[in-house]
Amino acid sequence: MADATMPAAHAVMRPRATLQELLPKIVLAPSFALILVFVYGFILFTAVLSFTNSKLLPDFSVWVGFGNYVRLFDHPNWITALKNLAIFASLYIVVCTVLGLGLAILLDQKIRGEGTLRPIYLYPMALSFIVTGVAWKWFLDPGIGLEHAMHSVGWDSFSFRWIKQGQMAIYTIVIAAVWQSSGFVMAMFLAGLRGVDNEIIKAAQIDGASTVMIYRRIIIPLMRPVFLSAFVVLAHLAIKSYDLVVAMTDGGPGTSTWTPAMFMQKFTFGRNEMGMGAASAIIMMMMIFSIIIPYLYSELAGGQKR
Repeated sequence: MADATMPAAHAVMRPRATLQELLPKIVLAPSFALILVFVYGFILFTAVLSFTNSKLLPDFSVWVGFGNYVRLFDHPNWITALKNLAIFASLYIVVCTVLGLGLAILLDQKIRGEGTLRPIYLYPMALSFIVTGVAWKWFLDPGIGLEHAMHSVGWDSFSFRWIKQGQMAIYTIVIAAVWQSSGFVMAMFLAGLRGVDNEIIKAAQIDGASTVMIYRRIIIPLMRPVFLSAFVVLAHLAIKSYDLVVAMTDGGPGTSTWTPAMFMQKFTFGRNEMGMGAASAIIMMMMIFSIIIPYLYSELAGGQKR
């Protein structure tokens, strides 16, 4: 009797199992299709545009090959944007990493008020870069900000006009960006610190190692994946930085705070050089891929070894 009912039971379970396997694919299919079209499709479209002489609108009648890329690296504004990116990215990544690690180590000491300090440090990341940029623009403006406040309390010799000075304005962007992102980096490092095995730390303490030595020789080397993740996130934010620059300086004074993202926007929509703007966008994408692909490779290779 049991043998007679077994095929029927298998026949009922087979369609049900098939439906359970197909349901996630059916649910994800619309999102996958949209990503395929609106992300990878437009990346391909931008790459094709970069080989054309498109101006105000896409124009596929005239192909210039790598002409836009040659013009791009001959343009002084693009060279300025790359130099600004090098200054901004290097300072932004280094200062955020050092400051975030320092704050994480401070909170890892189980200090009183940690529950209050942690959201205070994280609060800036909840703001948009536009809000941050406007706030810091007002704060650094000599007429209404820090310099004006110092003069109003009697410190007439105080001067801080970096945001108005061509050679120093890029550093004000660094200050605002560090203020916004260091709390997020702190959270990453704090999670890494709390994930270190306490048995290793106790063994080192028994051997007489000081707190500084434990962090320098044991804990920080174990956090290499966190350092790598923080570098990838910060580098990605630095390369595509646009809204913070627009809100604070709009690229000025002159072109002294232009970044590659601002160059792309100005040439594509401001000067009707869509082909050249597309070429700059492709270069930016290659910069991001040059960071993300090695990171993914190292993570996948590390996962296979484990």
